[in-house]
Amino acid sequence: TGDDVREGLVAIISVKIPQPQFEGQTKGKLNSPVKGPVESFLNDKLGEYFEQNPIVAKKIVGKAVDAARAREAARKAREIVRKSVLGGSSLPGKLADCQEKDPALSELYLVEGDSAGGSAKQGRDRKNQAVLPLKGKILNVEKARFDKMLGHGEIKALITALGTGIGKDDFDLQRLRYHKLVLMTDADVDGSHIRTLLLTFFYRQMPELVENGHIYIAQPPLFKVKRGKKEEYIKDEASMLRYMMRQATNDIELKSISNDKQYEGREITKNLEQVTEFNRYFARFARRINGDEKLLRVLLEAFSGKNGVLATKNVKIRKVFEQEDLMAEVEGTVAAGGYKTELLSDEEHGLSEIEITLPNGQIILFDWNLASYVEFQKAVDLKRILENDFPAPFMLGTNGNAEEVTSREELLEKLMGVAKKDLAIQRYKGLGEMNPEQLWETTMNPEKRTLLQVRVEDAIETDAIFTILMGDQVEPRRKFIEDNALDVKNLDV
Repeated sequence: TGDDVREGLVAIISVKIPQPQFEGQTKGKLNSPVKGPVESFLNDKLGEYFEQNPIVAKKIVGKAVDAARAREAARKAREIVRKSVLGGSSLPGKLADCQEKDPALSELYLVEGDSAGGSAKQGRDRKNQAVLPLKGKILNVEKARFDKMLGHGEIKALITALGTGIGKDDFDLQRLRYHKLVLMTDADVDGSHIRTLLLTFFYRQMPELVENGHIYIAQPPLFKVKRGKKEEYIKDEASMLRYMMRQATNDIELKSISNDKQYEGREITKNLEQVTEFNRYFARFARRINGDEKLLRVLLEAFSGKNGVLATKNVKIRKVFEQEDLMAEVEGTVAAGGYKTELLSDEEHGLSEIEITLPNGQIILFDWNLASYVEFQKAVDLKRILENDFPAPFMLGTNGNAEEVTSREELLEKLMGVAKKDLAIQRYKGLGEMNPEQLWETTMNPEKRTLLQVRVEDAIETDAIFTILMGDQVEPRRKFIEDNALDVKNLDV
């Protein structure tokens, strides 16, 4: 329309005429015989200018198109709001609403997929729990235009169900129909992506919901374990490991051959948890040195072994790099492990470093920059603790049989085997694998469920993360992934 073209444009025209006449009391429009000649003259001159300056003409046309889109988006937003306030008759057809009319007592579960949505609808408490299944992945609003977002079916259904409206002029938190919005997605990559898309939508388009603590994330269990007739649901990998350790250490006898110490159930579990933590940091740091696990074992022995520099000299890791004689001891241990080494000096920082040649010819520079990674520091500390409190080898007694176990890792493997023996373990990939009763019992029952509330601790950092990960700039996202890839705990590929 003409209004779309004129929006944001200002023209200053100086015309001297005797006895000017205006329309209306406000004098907002000229009503005079001069109007026609001025419009004709300007039309010719503007046409001439646009032909000579096509870039300016394109910008004005582009601005007019944007103004038209914004006008249409605002119309759609007002239409959604208008329909929302009409009541239940205008709510999305797939929304299973609750009976409660007080928003403070009402919950809305946003469920991934129709299958899980069906189970959630059957398993919920109809009094105060509503369910809205979301089909597929919703639009990434970080990249999409406002009018395109409002044309997306799932987002339109979500806005209508919430009742708040959308946009700076139409959003009203007082109209929110549910004060607890629970995101319930599968425990896999797609589920994480859908959850992130929903969080992006709420953070960018309805930030008041996040700021006022209305957004929650459901914590469905990852495992169901069955021993005999007894069933238990377990939240995650770490909890599963602790459960299996408790099962494995119930009826065993364990003694360290090194210090002749006998270990009991809870003490065994605590030490094995530290072994697991050590293994996690070990695996992470090994990836930083080309996956050479043998080299990492040698380095850890040089620092935290019985004859390592930290044990014999009682110094911190940083001090080793500051003192050349201590670094020479580390180099000697690495060389004895079968690696070609050279002790170097970083004169600029006053530190020593070791150039290590791997069997494949690749060179690793073991300097303070590499050793300062948290996974190496943690692995060094945990190895030192375990060497003192839980030294291998062990004598393991199970069912009246005794056997020698040479390492902590072998002990952990054997005990996990014992734990799994009479255990039926089911790992849930999707919510749709649970029947309505299981979904209620584990994820929707207020007395037993675990919910994570979404809060923004640092608004600037949060804004930057959404921009990097969900925006259309590839390079910042690639750099973020490269910088943080090794810190991922659970990678599903």
